Amino acid sequence: MQILLTTLNAKYIHMNLALRILYGLNKHHKGLAWKEFAIKEDPAQIAQQCQHYEVVAFSCYIWNITQTLAVARLLKELNPTIKILLGGPEVSYDWQDVLKKDEVDFIIVGEGELPFAEFLTSYPNLSGIGNLAFKENGKLCYTPSADSFELTDLTNFNPYIFEPSQDIKTKVAYIETSRGCPYKCEFCLASLDNKVRYLPTPTIKENLLYLMDHGKVIKFLDRTFNVKKDFTLDIFQFILDNHKPGNVFQFEITADIVHPDIVAFIKEKVPKGLFRFEIGIQTVNQKANLEVSRKQNFEKTKGVILQLHDYVEMHLDLIVGLPLDYFSDIQYSFEEVFAIHPPELQLGFLKFLKGTPVREKYEQYGFRFDPNPPYQIIESNYLSQAELHKITQLEEALELYWNKGRAIHTLLYAEKMMGIFPFLVNLGAWFEERSNFHKHSLEDSFNILYSFCQQAFEGDEHILNLVALDYYLHFKVKPKTLFLEEVDRPTKSACIELLKLNHHIYRFICLPINFSYTHYKNTGEFIAEPSVICIQYSGTEKATIAGEVLLSQIELA
Repeated sequence: MQILLTTLNAKYIHMNLALRILYGLNKHHKGLAWKEFAIKEDPAQIAQQCQHYEVVAFSCYIWNITQTLAVARLLKELNPTIKILLGGPEVSYDWQDVLKKDEVDFIIVGEGELPFAEFLTSYPNLSGIGNLAFKENGKLCYTPSADSFELTDLTNFNPYIFEPSQDIKTKVAYIETSRGCPYKCEFCLASLDNKVRYLPTPTIKENLLYLMDHGKVIKFLDRTFNVKKDFTLDIFQFILDNHKPGNVFQFEITADIVHPDIVAFIKEKVPKGLFRFEIGIQTVNQKANLEVSRKQNFEKTKGVILQLHDYVEMHLDLIVGLPLDYFSDIQYSFEEVFAIHPPELQLGFLKFLKGTPVREKYEQYGFRFDPNPPYQIIESNYLSQAELHKITQLEEALELYWNKGRAIHTLLYAEKMMGIFPFLVNLGAWFEERSNFHKHSLEDSFNILYSFCQQAFEGDEHILNLVALDYYLHFKVKPKTLFLEEVDRPTKSACIELLKLNHHIYRFICLPINFSYTHYKNTGEFIAEPSVICIQYSGTEKATIAGEVLLSQIELA
């Protein structure tokens, strides 16, 4: 049997771990092949490359199911005898409706290792294969099985050994040390498997060594990496002992259970930039947390983040739309979390994933959600469509100006003067009236920000100066002049000389502002002392502030 294992990744740089495991465990099967695509590729071209196989097996997720089914339909048109096998989290729950589709022949429900191996061995005789659903004479057939794959069977198994090692360097490599999650958050599929099972530690380390040697960004798939303190410290120490220049390691952690020994270890030993932590805060509203069976101590979470923010890059997550979370609650959560000033704050919207309790109980809370992937909330008893739209506008502005690092100075000032939530809500609405969040130029984004600040902070020159600084600091090379004109040539020369800047290596722009930037950065207060900010361009890295000269210093010189 000629069978292809494949998937449509969200991005080209992603590497699907499930495909590699299934292929590696079954590579002895004659005719088995694997190949990856991306969701932005033309479905017709994908189908052309897959049409000559007898069976095409797709790994399915919320982000690719629509495109996957489109490719499956095209495959059936090109080759009516071809069979389509689906697996993955998106088809493991409520699978009956998917299996009824003409373009789908088989579905593996749940973990794929055991049923896929049986499928390869038994095909075309499918009866009795546990957790395999199929159609027979128009009838849906399924034999449930409680058997789970023994992770010890992955001993000495490297899922990345089957591809050119140089390809790993340019992509994100995924590694798992465990499966399952100890928590029961009702909006998350991981909550359905509360038995945490670990791979053999020697195998984890062998695979880490391989990825450190050949890869760059290594992302751990564990839902809560820091459940076991000793294991966490052991893997951290192994990484420190063996990592290569350029390696970055990303972990999903639960911050309020981080042991003090882990905090001390990171502060004492881990180089800045080596680790990235994803931390799902979701909401600060304890009523909403309890309603979805989620436990979290925000003060402990915040304490750990503040202790580690100078050592580890943080990515924090919030969810909009949880039961009992009203608009005012979301504002409070957002402002509390933003006050930590994480480099990246993701504002996601509640999704009603198949199989999750929150989807099963949706009517209880008056939820309406999109019936199509990604099943996102439309409204509820707690949030109207109009309120959700406002938060959507905020999320777009947050992504554009904070997460992309375009207006850090401006947003920190707005947080203090107006409150970050109303500022971003109104900025998002202002932007949407004048442009498209996903189709605009970089210059447009700054012009819109500047015009908004002009009307929202009428007569406030400070914020306009900060918008200008954010603009000039965003580039690697000296950009087009906007918002502030550079000082005259004699003044610029005097500033460069006073600051002892190397004008042979770097280019500079010297901008007049109406306050002391250094005093503001150190104290958060403005003093009316006109100064000149010198911004340095290397051509390879984003610009930096090379120094500040007060006008009084220039006059004395």
